[in-house]
Order: sequence, then C-alpha cells, then structure tokens
Amino acid sequence: MSYSRVGVVTGANKGIGLAIVRQLALQYPKSPLNAGPFLIYLTARDQSRGEAAVNELHNDAQLKQAKALKADGGPSEIKYHQLDITDRKSLQAFADHLKQTHEDGIDLVVNNAGIALDGFDAKLVKTTLDCNYYNTLEASHAFIPLLKSQGRLVNMASIAGLLSKYSDEVRDRFRASKTEADVTRIMEDFTSAVEAGKEKEAGFPSAAYSVSKAGLIGATRAIARAEKEKGSKILVNSCCPGYVNTGMTKGNGPKTPDQGAEMPVKLALHDINGETGTFWSEGQVKEW
Repeated sequence: MSYSRVGVVTGANKGIGLAIVRQLALQYPKSPLNAGPFLIYLTARDQSRGEAAVNELHNDAQLKQAKALKADGGPSEIKYHQLDITDRKSLQAFADHLKQTHEDGIDLVVNNAGIALDGFDAKLVKTTLDCNYYNTLEASHAFIPLLKSQGRLVNMASIAGLLSKYSDEVRDRFRASKTEADVTRIMEDFTSAVEAGKEKEAGFPSAAYSVSKAGLIGATRAIARAEKEKGSKILVNSCCPGYVNTGMTKGNGPKTPDQGAEMPVKLALHDINGETGTFWSEGQVKEW
C-alpha cells in the first residue's frame, strides 16, 4: 500500500511516546497535513514490547470510536519497527528501511527516546549525554535527509534544559552557539568538569539530565539554522512535554501522557507559522 504521509516516533512503546503515536492517529484527519493514508512507525528497542504497544493501540477504545485506524475505516496505520538510537547498526538499518520503502521521503519525526537516571557521577553523565544528546543528534542526522521538502523534526527536550541554573559565562556560551560543534564543546567541557569534580566551579549544575537537555535545545537550534542556510524548508524544533505521569517521573507528574503528547504533536502536525529552531512549552515558544 502507498501512503500519502509517513511519520516516525522513537521510544514509543510506553509513556509519552506511545501517547504521541495515539494522538498523531487521532488528530491527523483534522490536521493541515491530512493528504490521505498515514503510516506511523512506532519504534522501540524491544520487539515484544513494541508489538504489544501496537496491539494496545489497535484495541484502543477512543481510536476505535474515532475510526482513526485503517482497520476501522480510518486513514492511519501503525506499524512497529525495531530501533535503538544508542545502537548505530539499529539506527542505520531503520534509516535504510525508510529510504528503500518510502522513496518519496517521510513527513515527520518525533525523537522521543531518552533516559533519566538517578544519581550523579562521571559514568552516569556519560551514559545520559550519550543517549539524550549525542545519539539523539545522530538520529536527527539520519532522519533529516529522508524528510520531504517541508518535513518536520521534533526533538523532545525539557524545561529542565533552560539556562537559569548556569553561570553567566556558560549561559552566554549556550546562547551564542551558532553550530552543533559549538554546543558539543560545551557538553565536552561539562563532562571534563564532572570528571574533575568541579562542575559547579565551571558554572554547571550537578545534573546530567538537565545539561543533556540544554545541549539538545542548543543543538536543535543549530541544526535548524544550518538547514535554513541551505535553503531547506524543513522545520526543526524542540519542546517540553511538561511534567508527565510516566515511569521516567516515577508516577509523580500531574499531566497524563496524552497531555504530554500535546506539544510534540502540535509541532508535528499543526500550523506553527513556519517556526524553526525554537523551543516550545505549554503551547508556545519559550525563551531559552
């Protein structure tokens, strides 16, 4: 079957990722992107969990009532595909699949996969930055060439990545960063400072997750700038879903996963006035 639109959601077998897939299917028919059959790739590291998530959505009462899915006469179809963004072979295999299967390109990607670990030390910092910063950017670069001319890339960041907890010098470095390499140097300086036990003296908070998300916001801005300079009309943005009741927050968030999905789905499907390189929270552009 041929599809008019193709979307990808990473880390989508549970929590916000699963809700994003669900809301994409629910909102697509009334969105500006609706142009016919819509394929959504629900990706996850584990096949059994990914396929169970697809099955859950196929039996979702609201999706059935809305007749959102193909099986019920709707335009959307959800398929599982294996993807571990921390595994380069897995990422390349999925990118190759997309390129070969969808020769006209894909329309949207929501990079939702990420981690939040307890504690703070050099090893934890490396693990967190590898997934939330380096591997998310590697995934972004794998997907961007596959996006159609007006495609959309959404990177899931967090208001924890805002710059209020940094020294003036580090804050100015972030905001002055023009390229991805500029941001990566800040991440490297943070890592070195943690290894030396002097991250606070260097102007950073002792918080791996927060710094990884600050880096992701900055690098997403840089990617958007680079695309714009090439004349590309791809929209590249980052956003915060809010404090959501998921496993990552240990059930402490006041928002439901569906509420957490609102912001990334808006950036993926709806009219955002051509905004690119911006960070969004609570329905609007947020000053970094």
